[in-house]
Amino acid sequence: MDFIDSMMVKIALIGLLGIGAQWIAWRTGRPAIALMMLAGLVAGPVTGVIVPERDFGPLLEPIIKLAVAVILFDGGLSLNFRDLRASKAGRAVLGLVVVGVPVGWALGTAAAYYGGGLPLAVAALFGGIMVVTGPTVIGPLLRNLNIGRRPAQILRWEGIVNDPIGALLAVFIFAWITYEGTARNVAEIAAEVAIATGIAAALGVAVAMMLTWLFRRGLVPEYLKAPVLLVSVIASFVAADLIYHETGLVTVTVMGVVIANSRLYEFESLRRFKEDLGVLLVSGVFILLPATLDWVTLRAFELRFLLFLVLLLFVVRPLTVMASLLFSGVPWRERAFVAWIGPRGVVAVAISGLFALRLEEHGVPGAEALIPLSFGVVVATIVAHGFTANAFARRLGIDQGEGRGLLLVGANPWTIALGRFLAELGVEVTVADDSRLALRPAVREGLAVYRGDILSEVTDDLVDLSRFQQLVAATGSPARNALICTDLGPEMGYHAVAQIGVDDERPPLHHRGRVLLEDQASIESLVARHEAGWRFRRTELTERFTFGDKKATMEEGSLLVAVLKPDGRLLFFGSGAKPAAETSDVLISFAPPAR
Repeated sequence: MDFIDSMMVKIALIGLLGIGAQWIAWRTGRPAIALMMLAGLVAGPVTGVIVPERDFGPLLEPIIKLAVAVILFDGGLSLNFRDLRASKAGRAVLGLVVVGVPVGWALGTAAAYYGGGLPLAVAALFGGIMVVTGPTVIGPLLRNLNIGRRPAQILRWEGIVNDPIGALLAVFIFAWITYEGTARNVAEIAAEVAIATGIAAALGVAVAMMLTWLFRRGLVPEYLKAPVLLVSVIASFVAADLIYHETGLVTVTVMGVVIANSRLYEFESLRRFKEDLGVLLVSGVFILLPATLDWVTLRAFELRFLLFLVLLLFVVRPLTVMASLLFSGVPWRERAFVAWIGPRGVVAVAISGLFALRLEEHGVPGAEALIPLSFGVVVATIVAHGFTANAFARRLGIDQGEGRGLLLVGANPWTIALGRFLAELGVEVTVADDSRLALRPAVREGLAVYRGDILSEVTDDLVDLSRFQQLVAATGSPARNALICTDLGPEMGYHAVAQIGVDDERPPLHHRGRVLLEDQASIESLVARHEAGWRFRRTELTERFTFGDKKATMEEGSLLVAVLKPDGRLLFFGSGAKPAAETSDVLISFAPPAR
């Protein structure tokens, strides 16, 4: 049909396939990258609807290059040194950079050369790219695990830190392979490449500092800050690329790192913008790259590539991690887990695809194997690590099970009474407050406490939010309760945060979390009722005494608080939340004294 040949239809189809695959991944819990790759293969070599070389022609390479540039800027923007220093993973991550990068590169190059049969130059380039683990893949994987803070932080920070390092290493090797200068001496070539890389890095620092200077002084209006940032990233990338080919990737990565550590007030809004843009670009790149494959290239995935995958999974990754963490003080069980988990994601495929196109232009033999091999690595690592992580963590004894705790923020008579009541039902309760005096009654009741500001950066290292299935913000300030839900909602999920009381100037419901209890009472009102003799009560529902029977017999004014499921799930009643109560559930209510 003629309309399928329309460029607008193809662009719209790429967007629909990419975002649709990510939505299906969210609904099903499957790896998004695998579904996007499958969609690209179906649209490309299977059906022939999208053939990037034919449809986009000379625009294909610039499109992919600019998308990769923004993706790498996104990766650099995730590298906040303050967060890294505050985490327990700092020493281990340092080992994975200082020792892990050269060891991983050397072992990866040997595996690609001897196992995959690639020419040495291409094997060195691919070995450098394989230093990168996938933060976009590790994040969703860790959300389904509860292995403790240290191994989770090591894996998360390794992906963030090595993301730009692997890209820079690949740029350096590519520049070496395609060097076209007059120098013939190895030292002179290395010096020229190093100088070009330094100039590109300096350009990134200069542009980032200029942007932060303009933003801090209000010289750019709010509505233009995100567009100015995006245009600056693209312009800097192109400028560096004109100075020396492929060094633009260095520039945008350094730009992201500098801005991430500049303490900009606008950083949160800029971060949301780059996350939204990153999702769109990742979707497009992961449809276009597999669509560039043809059956000839796919058939080039030979048995020797399988040998490379085996070496990567069972030799390269374990030896690299064990060597890096040898003197880190990390327990051997956690080291073994980190040594097994190393999925590759968007950066590995995107950079491989970009350099494959560029190397083929330079006539480098073996470059055509990079794209199918990189896709093979992504599929193999996602399947191997994604489907075995839970079982391996349990086998090592570091799986802490699904978090079923409750975090009550704000120590007062009502929250302490609720915490004590739920603790008697087997719920793990922690009360957080910045007042030692306010926490004393909670300590006397035998509850776990945390003294400090729940929104402080230090708290990220001291409170493991994965232990908690629910958070209730019950301080004396409705506005602060809303702020707590707004700040922690993205990490825990807005369905898992709730607040007591409502501020007249409250933000939208999906930003502040649910309001606990159907009458949306303030904490002052709840404390007053508790002092007047109101108490928490439990009712176990049966086939003969149902939820409807309980509601019909409740004292006037009683409030339904929560439903405790047999499996330990705690579901609160509140605005927009009326959990179903069934047989064997325990119904928790807050009721006045019996008449």
